Amino acid sequence: MKFIEYKSLIQDNLKKYFHEYSKNSSYSSEIWESMAYTTLLDGKRLRAIMCLEVARLFNGSFLEAMPIACSLEIMHAYSLIHDDLPSMDNDDIRRGKPSNHKVYGEAIATLAGDALISFGAQLIIDKMKNKMPDDVILDITRDYLICAGAKGIVAGQCADIKAQNKEINIDNLKYIHKYKTGALFKCAILSGAKFANVDKDILTKLEQYADNFGILFQVYDDIIDCTLTSAELGKTAGKDKLENKMTYVSVYGLEEAKNIFYSLINENHDILNSLGIHSDIFDDIYDMLIEKVKK
Repeated sequence: MKFIEYKSLIQDNLKKYFHEYSKNSSYSSEIWESMAYTTLLDGKRLRAIMCLEVARLFNGSFLEAMPIACSLEIMHAYSLIHDDLPSMDNDDIRRGKPSNHKVYGEAIATLAGDALISFGAQLIIDKMKNKMPDDVILDITRDYLICAGAKGIVAGQCADIKAQNKEINIDNLKYIHKYKTGALFKCAILSGAKFANVDKDILTKLEQYADNFGILFQVYDDIIDCTLTSAELGKTAGKDKLENKMTYVSVYGLEEAKNIFYSLINENHDILNSLGIHSDIFDDIYDMLIEKVKK
């Protein structure tokens, strides 16, 4: 499988699920439109692709894992909708298009984000039945719900809001990024691994891989926020500096932030090598990130 093929499959299945579940919902049609609007906007689909690729690498049938992968994109969409709200990060652009609340209003956008959380969990339960043992479905759904809530994305977002316009230490910064950004990548990688029924030793190494990726992706995001334009980002550029946010760039400087980014990529290459596996897909993801960091 190639990156673009994964992405196309994920997009097609997301459209299929929204069509299937939104039928006969005349009174809530606007909620479904709002939910689908952000979810189906053109994105990298990194989290879903990583889930499917881990499943494939460890001999799982990645096509059967598709509902899990799509649930991760659905959860990601919820986080983007809420993150863009005026009471949160207050951003009018997402993936090059107007943010959800600019199209549907703050109330509908908030409700759409809420509904996406439960929709993703429902998708795992409905579509993975008879594809995995019930205890594995429960485990993956539990991971999904923890990731979405007060010990996951919500924890990171809350800490991020409280840190605005304040001096915070590096541990606080790492906490924000571990949960606001890293939690969903970790959920994606470990969900693919649990679907493929890997043993505990492999799961432990993949957990470290996922933790590293969550950090390096946030470092990447901090770097490009201050080096790329809004058109290149698909969202408002320079917001971190404008809002006086503490980032890896503001703490370490641009060049050292880049060194941290590259160091974590190398560490993750070592982890995969220790497992005796190679993934062109993961290489493609790193190449895609590196290309923007170099600009």
